Amino acid sequence: MGDANHSMVSVFVFLGLSDSWEIQLLLFLFSSVFYVASLMGNLLIVLTVTFDTHLQSPMYFLLSNLSIIDVVFSSSTAPKMIYDIFRRRKAISFGGCIVQIFFIHAVGGTEMVLLIAMAFDRYAAICKPLHYVTIMSPRRCTLFLVAAWLIGLIHSVTQLAFVVDLPFCGPNELDSFFCDLPRFIKLACVETDKLGFMVTANSGFISVASFLMLIISYVFILVTVQKKSLGGLSKALATLSAHITVVVLFFGPLIFFYMWPFPTTHLDKFLAIFDAVITPFLNPVIYTFRNKEMKMAMRRLCIQFVNYSKISKNNKCI
Repeated sequence: MGDANHSMVSVFVFLGLSDSWEIQLLLFLFSSVFYVASLMGNLLIVLTVTFDTHLQSPMYFLLSNLSIIDVVFSSSTAPKMIYDIFRRRKAISFGGCIVQIFFIHAVGGTEMVLLIAMAFDRYAAICKPLHYVTIMSPRRCTLFLVAAWLIGLIHSVTQLAFVVDLPFCGPNELDSFFCDLPRFIKLACVETDKLGFMVTANSGFISVASFLMLIISYVFILVTVQKKSLGGLSKALATLSAHITVVVLFFGPLIFFYMWPFPTTHLDKFLAIFDAVITPFLNPVIYTFRNKEMKMAMRRLCIQFVNYSKISKNNKCI
């Protein structure tokens, strides 16, 4: 199968959303604003957790790494999508398509494991508060992070190993904004039903299993807290609501992409935009606006930055 087959189709073309100039302009403004906002919000979280000594806890360590993952994920799809909006021919090379697929699945798999680690962190904090420091030691947090990236990379490489040598000799149009496996393998010049089932099993079933595991763990935490104290239930629910919201936002589009048996092009495209630019923006919003400690830390960081700027300006004047 090698290079001879790949040379037959070396470029793929995205069909985009619409040929209407008004819709393209709206999509450009919408995507650009949300992408820049997601970058700024997630990088602000990383800087705040890194430099604020009050946030040196396992929960914020995991949260800052979630922000890094969101930056990598959105940057692997959104810039190309925004750049292509006004182009008549929205093309991407075979290699570029493979790179996009690699990062989407590597980062997606990593985020799944990291969300599970965050759920375990909340379980330890709420249900085992006296042993929290021991359970969520720095060493265990580092192991969680290393395991998340390893699993994400293995997940991505495993899928790419089956598709990178597929022959492409016919249509080269992808009815989407970026490359992903379901639409990509349908363009191959061979029977791909078994391969499609493998992709569904690898990505779809793993997404559903991880989502159910997380929801069950949150229910278990709430039931455990309710047995101990009714007053603690409302506090635990307030703490977990942000985590549950992020989990639903992350897994909802994934489960639809890989498990929904009746593909709908327009809804797929909407969810693709949602997944690429809105979800990475909503994660920092959800975690910061509902977290007093994080908001206070961000204020302290802004004040420090302003004071440092004033000192630097005064030194230059002298």
